[in-house]
Amino acid sequence: MCGIVGVLSHHEAAPTLVEALKRLEYRGYDSAGIATINNDQLDRRRAVGKLVNLSDLLVHEPLAGKSGIGHTRWATHGAPNVSNAHPHRAGRVAVVHNGIIENYRELREELASHGIGFETDTDTETVALTVQYFLSEGLTPVDAARKTIAKLEGAYALCFLFDGEADLLIAARKGSPLAVGHGDGEMFVGSDAIALAPLTNQITYLEEGDMAVITRTSLEVTDSNGNIANREIKTVQIDSARVDKAGHKHFMSKEISEQPMVISNALNFYLNKEGTDIVLPGKGLDFSKIDRMVMVACGTASYACLTAKYWFEQIANLPVEVDVASEFRYREPPIEPGTAALFVSQSGETADTLAALRYCEGKADKIVSVVNVDESSISRESDLALPIHAGTEIGVASTKAFTCQLTVLLLLALKAARARGAISAEDFADKLSSLRALPGIFNHAFENNADFKKSARRLAEAESVLFLGRGLMYPLALEGALKLKEISYIHAEAYASGELKHGPIALIDKKMPVVVMAPRDGLFDKTVSNMQEVMARGGKVMLITDTAGAEEAGDGVWQSLILPQVDPILTPILYALPAQLLAYHTAIAKGTDVDQPRNLAKSVTVE
Repeated sequence: MCGIVGVLSHHEAAPTLVEALKRLEYRGYDSAGIATINNDQLDRRRAVGKLVNLSDLLVHEPLAGKSGIGHTRWATHGAPNVSNAHPHRAGRVAVVHNGIIENYRELREELASHGIGFETDTDTETVALTVQYFLSEGLTPVDAARKTIAKLEGAYALCFLFDGEADLLIAARKGSPLAVGHGDGEMFVGSDAIALAPLTNQITYLEEGDMAVITRTSLEVTDSNGNIANREIKTVQIDSARVDKAGHKHFMSKEISEQPMVISNALNFYLNKEGTDIVLPGKGLDFSKIDRMVMVACGTASYACLTAKYWFEQIANLPVEVDVASEFRYREPPIEPGTAALFVSQSGETADTLAALRYCEGKADKIVSVVNVDESSISRESDLALPIHAGTEIGVASTKAFTCQLTVLLLLALKAARARGAISAEDFADKLSSLRALPGIFNHAFENNADFKKSARRLAEAESVLFLGRGLMYPLALEGALKLKEISYIHAEAYASGELKHGPIALIDKKMPVVVMAPRDGLFDKTVSNMQEVMARGGKVMLITDTAGAEEAGDGVWQSLILPQVDPILTPILYALPAQLLAYHTAIAKGTDVDQPRNLAKSVTVE
């Protein structure tokens, strides 16, 4: 959500800023802008919509200067228009901001009492105006920024640029991630390392409450108490190929295709050389001392948790409670002794999930996270961080991160089952053998892509779609509906198949496609009964199953999509593929923006 870039360079800043912002497009935005200093004078350019609009503006109204800041804005306070676009400027200062200033109304009232007016609807403008007020009172840029930051309440990542200060950037973070990149006589600021990847691989991650004073040759970081804090410089390797489309039309297509490889990477990380045991990083987790697990996440990650609940309870005999992070943090549930709290987040910066984690600190026996970004806040604040090894995911709709989350959670469930004596050595070995074969099965499933594409063209004609699933397929039905909604903009809902008669069946008519996710397993006969109820009322059933399931379902199915047969515990991972491909091809048929769907952001770092 939103993207920040800052540069103190040897070269012209504007092209570098725009290129860096392009690498942050995946975070979601509706306007963009940059500001630079040239001959000690601050100037800026802003545009609504895609970055190409800003690029076009810079052709006609170029910005010179080797120091600058840039921003892609996802509107929170104020409509997406040029006036509300960042950078915001007040007198001698320009600022870019991710997050929400919760006390901006109080700050506005205070500024108004000094006779200071406003030009925008944003909370960020109050930050720039407050800094400028302190500058007018004779404070230095560093002191003005520090005094302003002390007044702010809420979540923020900030980067300031000042008139007459071509060798100075000031950055600060609270609740939103921010990184400083080190070059040879150059320095950079970015919302994440991806933005800085072409510029440097030497990164300092700011921690909660940090403020950084940056020149071309120095970095001084102070913590929330104002004490000097020397944060570590880390070498971060980001393969540029992993943030390019590599011949695919969309990042989502590329990331779907990468799933066999990244699942294999995750398995190789957690399995020993022989592939016969699961090895957790660090000190691991003693499941013999855990009586209960609480799993918390948002969006697609919450469906990974809901799937894992089935695995932990059925395989490891370990009770699990799953909560949506935005509800969990305000419900303030009691955390009993013997509880492990597990948090799942692709970015590791999801605001609600991070807040829920902090609620559990000091209450849960162990804090465990399943993340894709090693240096993220959630990872750093966990007792045990489990990387999913999905690699950089650019598409807003999560694909490979979801299947890698599922893979790691299944490995963890199997580890728990073995430690708790809930699974025999023979069964454990069989499950690991099935898991090792999963990447190859994924490759086999891709052979049916043409069938998914054909079926998606029919779904694209629908106004609403229902998804049904039982057991392990229920969370996958939820994920399938979410994927279709978020990138094709078709209304979709998902239900446990047994709930069909308790309300949703009233929606069934000849125009209503019903996607049924049902491998031939112990629950298949029950699901066939639900399909018959749909077909008896003229509903169109799209059945996603294996060969045995398709044969047993018989006539009357509108469309059948066939997947390879796998061990039942692996079906949620494999059946994520049709959920993704149906949504992708439906979105293509409708002509929507697949990688950057409207109103959505990749990393939700505000409430």
